[in-house]
Amino acid sequence: MLVETVLGNMNEPDWTLRLKEARIDDLVLDQWDAQKSRIRKMTSSGAELSVALARGVRLRDGDVLAWDDLTATAVVARVQLGEVMVVHLDKLRGESAELLIRSAVELGHAIGNQHWPAVVKGTKMYVPLTVDRKVMDSVMRTHAFTGITHEFVPGTEVIAYLAPHESRRLFGGADSTPHSHLPADLN
Repeated sequence: MLVETVLGNMNEPDWTLRLKEARIDDLVLDQWDAQKSRIRKMTSSGAELSVALARGVRLRDGDVLAWDDLTATAVVARVQLGEVMVVHLDKLRGESAELLIRSAVELGHAIGNQHWPAVVKGTKMYVPLTVDRKVMDSVMRTHAFTGITHEFVPGTEVIAYLAPHESRRLFGGADSTPHSHLPADLN
């Protein structure tokens, strides 16, 4: 089966009604596969699916990729969010300007040197797991940042606190915000 356009999203009112009694065949994607405009994967039921979307269109969780009126069956993209490293910066509050600047530069250098995408919100930095958790933990422990701690949490615990552009930075096409399936230059 070849999919060249997204039909809609299961969270849209029309699709919510239509899918209520339908059989749903999930196309499970990780957050990185969801960013690809061309991919070949098997659905949960074992059907082979080739996705070839227009440039700039990304799959989102709940996107309806195929609909069969005869069998009332839909193929739906299910984007699985990965873990996120949460770096806590709140203990730096009230520290000297010198320590704040040094900590920010050293942390930025360490994260940037690994080419890890990051989003800072308030006193927290969110970094998606792009390598093994042990590697990320080792990098953070090796630097022994003063007043900075970190932990790993499921992406589902973080996404609600992020703006759409921030969730795209961390999770690619995995955000659940309303969107258009038109290429960015046509929106």
